[in-house]
Amino acid sequence: MRKVLILTYYWPPSGGAGVQRWLKFVKYMRQFNWEPVVYTVENGEMPVMDESLQKDVPEGVVVLKRPIWEPYTIYKRFIGRKKEDKINASFLNENKKTGLAEKLSVWIRGNFFIPDARKFWIKPSTRFLSDYIRENTIQYVISSGPPHSMHLIALGLKKKHPDLKWVADFRDPWTNIDFYEKLMLTKWADKKHHRQELSILMNADSVLSIGKAMSDEFRKMYRDAGGTEEDKFRVITNGFDEEDVNPDGEAKDKKFSIAHIGTLVKDRNPGLLWKVLAELVKENPAFKKELEIKLVGKVDIYVKEQIEAFRLKSFVKKIDYLPHDEVIKEQQRSRVLLLLVNNTKNAKGILTGKFFEYMSSGTPILAIGPTDGDLAEIIKETNSGLISGFEDAESLKRNILAYFNGGYVNRNETAIHKYSRRGLTKKLCELLDAL
Repeated sequence: MRKVLILTYYWPPSGGAGVQRWLKFVKYMRQFNWEPVVYTVENGEMPVMDESLQKDVPEGVVVLKRPIWEPYTIYKRFIGRKKEDKINASFLNENKKTGLAEKLSVWIRGNFFIPDARKFWIKPSTRFLSDYIRENTIQYVISSGPPHSMHLIALGLKKKHPDLKWVADFRDPWTNIDFYEKLMLTKWADKKHHRQELSILMNADSVLSIGKAMSDEFRKMYRDAGGTEEDKFRVITNGFDEEDVNPDGEAKDKKFSIAHIGTLVKDRNPGLLWKVLAELVKENPAFKKELEIKLVGKVDIYVKEQIEAFRLKSFVKKIDYLPHDEVIKEQQRSRVLLLLVNNTKNAKGILTGKFFEYMSSGTPILAIGPTDGDLAEIIKETNSGLISGFEDAESLKRNILAYFNGGYVNRNETAIHKYSRRGLTKKLCELLDAL
């Protein structure tokens, strides 16, 4: 088997969405004659931990862990947090509004820690891995970002070893990510972010993205900068692992449960949904009696206030973070799975890993987002759910009532199967074979 070095910040026992993509690729790569070697952090700042994911790490796979210094201890002290407190991702505020100290910290983070707070790991990692590559005759490397410091490590390795074949994998955008404007960047910092991003696009042998819109954006940046090898931009979406899903299903909730699983930040707050649910509760006594809103994971204080403002708090069942294996069961128990796209400028390209796990559960999906984006296209292809636009209350109410009244979605199982983790790993390994 040929060896491929994989640079990923998130790795078990880290939990959350960031770890899933490359954990599952590594799980299946040996079946396609590739031996992964994983490089990750020994002591990183992880928002959540999930020991249940360890079972997916193949026996005997080499996992290189190296210490990292991150400025989070200073940050926590500055904003009055305890050393053991976890730092939430995506500007989530669970218990209080953002204060002056937090805003100043965001400005410092955006303008001085470029591309991110893991920048101090770039040089020591490049030195260590350069020797490792030479001593172990590794000819292929994959970097997974964010954090985009992983890409800069790979760029350093590419410069030291020009014959190294490098795949840069973007799970999320860089300068087009939904919270980029919240970083309060100076012109100098903004230019540096764009310059680093472009250096990755120009120097990688292949650039992977999780969706078409993101891939097209990167291709345009590359073309505008004079790049000519446009076929190096590829899409391999996230997916689902068939081994995670109970083929016999789970006993369904007795109530009409609409479940959102994952972090619910302010930009993802479904104000339209709360409005429509409040109307249905008022208009339909049977609906009021059966409704249950399940929120599994962390919820921003702004979302909580919105729920209270629409007098829906009594219908909410709040569940804290669950291990991944329990999340899968919760998806199968629920009556409807709520999928929310951030109402931001890059909304058409948002295609979360959670969507594919929702799809694998067999539970119908209720989505709110662009009806002409990447998500809508795959929902239509797989017939796995119903989607309404951000402002389309009439469509959303119609879709909710269709599910409540026993309507079902006639899923396209053949199309759904295309998004299995094993099948997607085969595509990845074919790409490596071509390199």
